[in-house]
Amino acid sequence: MGVEQAPTKQGKQSARGLRRSTAAEERKVEASKGSDLAKGADRVEERSKSADGKSAGEKQTSRSKAH
Repeated sequence: MGVEQAPTKQGKQSARGLRRSTAAEERKVEASKGSDLAKGADRVEERSKSADGKSAGEKQTSRSKAH
């Protein structure tokens, strides 16, 4: 949930804290990796392929053919 969508003050604080800790973790990973992490759609594609070697599009196509 985004900071703006949080219904309570406590929720907004939690969302901000999560966003900050996530950004810090991302910076650490990028520093140890030596390059930036993929963002947006590229990130989804990268994570999808790392699991089983198939892209998200390939998985979606094979699922729709099965049904």
